Amino acid sequence: MKTLSELIKHAQQLDKQVVSIANAADVEVLRFVKQAVDQDLASFLLHGDQQVIQAYADKLGFDLNHQDIEVVHTTSAIADAAVQTIDRGDAHILMKGNISTKALLQAVLNKQYGLRTGGVLSHSALFEIPSQNRLLFLTDAAMNISPSLKEKVDIIHNTVQVAHAIGILQPKVAVLAPVEVINPAMQSTLDAAALTQMQHRGQINGCMIDGPLAFDNAVSLDAARQKDIVSDVAGRADILLAPSIEVANALYKSFIYFAQAKVAAIISGAKAPIVLTSRADTAESKLYSLALALLSTNNRRNQ
Repeated sequence: MKTLSELIKHAQQLDKQVVSIANAADVEVLRFVKQAVDQDLASFLLHGDQQVIQAYADKLGFDLNHQDIEVVHTTSAIADAAVQTIDRGDAHILMKGNISTKALLQAVLNKQYGLRTGGVLSHSALFEIPSQNRLLFLTDAAMNISPSLKEKVDIIHNTVQVAHAIGILQPKVAVLAPVEVINPAMQSTLDAAALTQMQHRGQINGCMIDGPLAFDNAVSLDAARQKDIVSDVAGRADILLAPSIEVANALYKSFIYFAQAKVAAIISGAKAPIVLTSRADTAESKLYSLALALLSTNNRRNQ
């Protein structure tokens, strides 16, 4: 796939999956649900105050009496209720509605019915950048502040699984650092070298890894050649692994605001994909994120 719109086309061909939304009592959330239902992407469990949800739906002219919609009247512990539907197997994807990210993640991490699998949860963002001829993953821009080497292994695994779901069977992972040589004073270069060696020795599978690589050498063949870097990953990266949340977050927003990139993003590494939308996200971006989650779940179920 070279465009995010292809995600939606592929997701429409899958068996219908159920999305559990934590607090759907919001105009923008319901507007998104209407668009998703109109495009026949998924079925939805809408958790929240039924009267408020109905009032917002009426304002939009959205008929909730649809075979792909069920309103679950919930006025307290909404995040817990939405997560428990995943735990019971009644839904396949968790989505944030009009609720704080903190409240949702607290329910996700609940020891009794939460969605943890033993590894870290991480943010996988997939970009369509106008100047590039391929889709590009970036991780982790939202969850892990300063990941350890062990956590970086989990983050790579999470995003590689998502890459497999969209047909990139052997994704090339560039481990980013300020320079492309090992500098003992820069932990990011030491971690990058270790991750590269771990992949070469079969400790990390399903991908190719190289690092440390500076950003220009990771995404530009010309820049890699100018530095005489001989690598199957340099200039051809499918996944950019940032050394910290500060670096990833800055790159994420730069892609969108400076490069006019489109984005789909999910939290991966849990028992089910989590779509964390925000009011700043466009309706288009929310649909792309849902499609990415649908493809990710489908790939996991077929493994």
